[in-house]
Amino acid sequence: MADVTKLLFLRHLRGTPTVWVRFQKRGRTVKEGTGQSFWYRPLVAVLSEVPVDDRELPLMFHARTADYADVTVQATVTYRIDDPALAATRLDFSADPYRGQARARPLDQVATLLTELAQQPALDLLARLPLAEALTVAVAQLREAVAAALSDDARLADIGVAVVSARVVAVRPEPELERSLQTPTREAVQRDADKATYSRRAQAVEQERAIAENELQNKIELARREQQLVEQKGANNRRTAELAAAAGLAAAQGEAERERTLAAAHADKVRAVGAAEAEAEAARLAAYRDLPTSMVQALALRELAGQLPEIGQLTITPDLLTGALTRLADGSR
Repeated sequence: MADVTKLLFLRHLRGTPTVWVRFQKRGRTVKEGTGQSFWYRPLVAVLSEVPVDDRELPLMFHARTADYADVTVQATVTYRIDDPALAATRLDFSADPYRGQARARPLDQVATLLTELAQQPALDLLARLPLAEALTVAVAQLREAVAAALSDDARLADIGVAVVSARVVAVRPEPELERSLQTPTREAVQRDADKATYSRRAQAVEQERAIAENELQNKIELARREQQLVEQKGANNRRTAELAAAAGLAAAQGEAERERTLAAAHADKVRAVGAAEAEAEAARLAAYRDLPTSMVQALALRELAGQLPEIGQLTITPDLLTGALTRLADGSR
């Protein structure tokens, strides 16, 4: 909307780059175009303001598919006033010369016309499609049908309106029907979620089983190693005992051999001494053999005297003296 300022009985209008303004005076066009700025007298001025910027028109309407299901179509149409001079003559874009406000709402008429023109091809197309196809592949077909219908319509060209683009946002069934249609998908997603949960649980159980088996294998391996350790300790102890027994046997054998050697040496010594003594005794006996008996007896008494213990006192009784004298007498005889 252009800005209008007051100065005494005059008015000044300052337009914008997106508003096309026409100033007529007594049926004659004085100024027209975008970005206009001029003075005028309100009593004799006729102003028309036509927006020429792109405008978005959201659309929402109901349709019925081939299987009698109600759906809601959401679409957006982008349009602009392509010929503002023609539109100003076909629609009421007049503005109040005193305040610059629009006297009518011509854009509502344009929106109504665009809505009706966009609904018709969409209704015709959806009436030939079943619900499942309308919800899946019909969006692109609806967009093409609506765009073609709007671009080829002569009524829009007659009022100077050009359609820039047409977009179909969504095709939705009724909420209850939509929930029913979503049920298989929800069930499939739930099954996949349950499957993933069960798979995760199975993996957890498998991991726990693997951990338990690993712990059991570790215990078995530890027990086996302990058994090997015990067996090795027993073998070591047995080997130690065998070595100790062998060492004791060797020591005993060595001691026995030493004792045998010593005994043999002692026996040899004894034999040698005995032999020497025997030889000496034999030599002595040989020497005694030629001596007289009295001499031998005297030597025997001397020898015996040498073997007797020390005699501190000697008591000679008559009986002892008589016997000795008797023996001496017998020996002399």
